[in-house]
Amino acid sequence: MSKADWEKFLDEVRGDRKRAWFMVIVKENDKVIGEAGLLRMDRAWLTTDVSVIIGEKTEWGKGYGTETIALLLNYAFRHLKFHRVAVGVVGFNERALRFWEKVGFRKEGIQRDGYYYDHKYHDFVMMSILEDEFRELHGANIIPGG
Repeated sequence: MSKADWEKFLDEVRGDRKRAWFMVIVKENDKVIGEAGLLRMDRAWLTTDVSVIIGEKTEWGKGYGTETIALLLNYAFRHLKFHRVAVGVVGFNERALRFWEKVGFRKEGIQRDGYYYDHKYHDFVMMSILEDEFRELHGANIIPGG
């Protein structure tokens, strides 16, 4: 994404009350390595979807995704008072499925052929975590171990 496209995207997000979007930055060197946020926030139903993208592959496996989702879930459940956070994962993305399960999400269903990629249809795995499950995993901590 070009800088101009990124700035346009940020302007759109700032004005959208159904999204909260953030950059993922390595604190030690201020390097932007990804983006994350809550989208389709439905305050009446107390539910939202989540997205975490660590775009810098050299930063994978260092815990940044885990820390990011812990902070986002803390924000969603403790600050915004949501009850449920959901994510959709492409069925062939085994790494992502393992990640979401590791951070407490449970599989709840499959959208058969719900994703079209590379001229083929693929299943879309729906996953979620509820507020009480988050609290059970993280107790009073803001982030795991924090």
